[in-house]
Amino acid sequence: MAITVKKIELWNVIVDNRPGALATVLEPLADAGADLEVVLGTSIPGDGGKASVGVFPVKGKKVLAAARASGLAPATSMPSLLVTGDNRAGLGRRISQTLAAADINIGFAVAQVAGRNFSALFGFANEADAGKAASILKKLGAAKTSKKSAAATKKRGGAPPG
Repeated sequence: MAITVKKIELWNVIVDNRPGALATVLEPLADAGADLEVVLGTSIPGDGGKASVGVFPVKGKKVLAAARASGLAPATSMPSLLVTGDNRAGLGRRISQTLAAADINIGFAVAQVAGRNFSALFGFANEADAGKAASILKKLGAAKTSKKSAAATKKRGGAPPG
């Protein structure tokens, strides 16, 4: 199970929760040629009809200008990781249990599966937790890959790596 962990800079804006709010934020980015990997929109319960919109990546002069014009700014208060890889049943449980065992609180999590691959976005309370989580998740992916590789080598009749 190969896992790629990438620290990302999620850009965020709080908007009125109304029809078309997401489109209003995304339109200038699209016009500027943004190729977004992550779009996260959610209403904020109990906040008087507000919603949060997050996007990644924001890069290039035109896209940066469009993001700022839309009110977007780096979400520095919520360091984020984009985690991708081969999907396996129970993977979300393994990731969440592993982070919990390391006493890391997940601020937000969004995950999906497309075909045989998964993509997950995690937010953390601070840079220290994000860094610790990145290290743990990379090890989790490497450990599973090593076991799979060793089993495949053994099945072929060779010696396991190591």
